[in-house]
Amino acid sequence: MNLNETIKNIRSTCNNYVDPNLLAFLIDDDGHMGTNNILEIEGYGIGDEDSYEERLLKIHEKENIYLPLGMMTFMPIINECDIFSHEDYSLQLSKEEFEKYADEQEILFGILIKKGSDEYIIGKSDTCNCSIDSKFEKIEKNNDKFYQIIEKIANEKVI
Repeated sequence: MNLNETIKNIRSTCNNYVDPNLLAFLIDDDGHMGTNNILEIEGYGIGDEDSYEERLLKIHEKENIYLPLGMMTFMPIINECDIFSHEDYSLQLSKEEFEKYADEQEILFGILIKKGSDEYIIGKSDTCNCSIDSKFEKIEKNNDKFYQIIEKIANEKVI
């Protein structure tokens, strides 16, 4: 993965679901969300002239980074999931899939990039509800229609 190009690629189309200057979140090793105000973070060797991508690359050496790829909402009565990303999807889920993935709140989905590496995990976060307990949660890889769409979006955005 080329992290710099991946960040640029995601930022170029993320204004559909998040402010491009508030795209990335720092994630603790236990999965809890940290700040997403990358332009105001100090330290990490960041200079005033550093671009958003350069700042994020410097921070990434010491911190896990979460890059949302879209937002999803679930509609229980009809077992539907609407996905908003660079492309939008409306999925009719089986009852089992709906019970497995559904959330009462809108949630972000994306990739967690482990600090200092190119390794990433597809998952979701409950940051839309602004809870102090917000965290990243891995979505287990499988053959469900829902996961296949999320993985397709990730594959299109990761360079």
